[in-house]
Amino acid sequence: MKKTNIKYVLPLFMTGLLLASCSLNRDPLDSYTDVSQGKTENGTQIVFKNKSEVDNFLSGIYQQMRDRQEHWYLDLLLIGDSHADNAYAGTTGAEVVPFENNSIEGSNSVVDRDWARYLEDIARANRLIINVDSVADKSISDADIKVYKAQGKIFRALAMFDMVRIFGSIPVITTQGKDITAENIETVYPEYFPKQATEEEAHKQIEKDLLEALVDAPVNNNANKTLFTKSVARAMLAKLYAEKPLRDYNKVIQYADALTGDGFDLNSNYGDLYELNAAKTDLAQRNTKESILEAQFMPGSGNWATWMFGRDLSNYDNAFTWAKWVTPSRDLIQAYTNEADQIRMAQSIVYYTTTWSNYYPSSHYPFMFKLRSGMSSIVKLRYADILLLKAEALIQQGTDLSGAADIIDKIRTRVKLPKLSAGVRANKDALLEAYLKERRLELAFEGQRWFDLVRLDKVETVMNAVYAKDSGRKARVYPFTKNSYRLPIPQPKIDQNPNLVQNPGY
Repeated sequence: MKKTNIKYVLPLFMTGLLLASCSLNRDPLDSYTDVSQGKTENGTQIVFKNKSEVDNFLSGIYQQMRDRQEHWYLDLLLIGDSHADNAYAGTTGAEVVPFENNSIEGSNSVVDRDWARYLEDIARANRLIINVDSVADKSISDADIKVYKAQGKIFRALAMFDMVRIFGSIPVITTQGKDITAENIETVYPEYFPKQATEEEAHKQIEKDLLEALVDAPVNNNANKTLFTKSVARAMLAKLYAEKPLRDYNKVIQYADALTGDGFDLNSNYGDLYELNAAKTDLAQRNTKESILEAQFMPGSGNWATWMFGRDLSNYDNAFTWAKWVTPSRDLIQAYTNEADQIRMAQSIVYYTTTWSNYYPSSHYPFMFKLRSGMSSIVKLRYADILLLKAEALIQQGTDLSGAADIIDKIRTRVKLPKLSAGVRANKDALLEAYLKERRLELAFEGQRWFDLVRLDKVETVMNAVYAKDSGRKARVYPFTKNSYRLPIPQPKIDQNPNLVQNPGY
């Protein structure tokens, strides 16, 4: 595997470096640089002076996943749902419409932002993983160091997993570069312009991080699902092994079963993940038994992402004067209707009166409803997703269609739908189609649909057909092909780094 010895790619990471630096209380001892807080008497660079600074930095990483939602949540829904058949772009903005009509180019500001943000996250993780060993005052035990590193590796794996699924070949950055000086510029400067690794190399690094983190990460805490725990590592390993580069369906089943062993299960009520309490003063529940990893927003703290998708039910008229992103498609609404899936449809889609009519009459305009207030949690990983991946593994292996059907039936009966017919249960192709439909209805507006189509090689079949049957969708600009499976590398980043190569088809 090719690993680039770099800390911050100069043109890509400087913003991330500055933000990371802001979370520390700096008191340089000597020779302060952007990399360290000075040097000890024997010349060792100091990044963290004591345990408090490490704790502050780790808290900043958790805060990063919670508050910088553009790439972790907003853009993933744009890619996962509007670039698939679940939703329209929602607005007429030039940055989002190409996801609906398949005209994304390397100049698109969304892909440019996402590339930079994911690399910033990886740089933050590297800073913790590499430097926690050498805290200046030796106030951290060896056991503490392992726990810190495990959380950093899970964060790095989360960022790299999303990034590689979006872009394919990406830089795999796991080390820090040296400061550039007059003496070393010729040897160090090239490190700031890394080449891309292959998708397989990226997946192997994610696998390595997750397996190592699984040993030392905190155990799952049912009262706090915001932490990078062993259960998060297991969930990510199940998702990783379902992807093509390292596909191993036996391991998907293994890690899905391990999550069951950790105590995860479906909520009895599908709406428990999303609903507010009767007074609309807080969520009805947080940290449900289905949630594996979530970002939480408490009453009074606010969540600006609600402005981007619909109404904030805790502040009803706030920021509701402009068209929103990710508008539910007629094709998805019809899919719920055909299945008589009233429970999931009601939890996923809501109608309001608007002052705009981009896709529907303003008097009856649908919105995605899974983020419905400034107090809502954003669930990054949930058990239903992983349980369904186990069903996929059983179907693709072809050895236990009945077991796969039982999982799908468990998902369906929770929302009062009938079990699959005997004919579907006994036919692998029919069961796979039923499975894909079930994931669509279960996980709508959770950023999964596009990646499901890519993983199962369904992009061309599904997406080239949807424009003809969905009268509200903007006309397709380019047909979907195998080249569509990855988005373009941002052209501004290629202009900055001559070692980056554009994906085929762009």
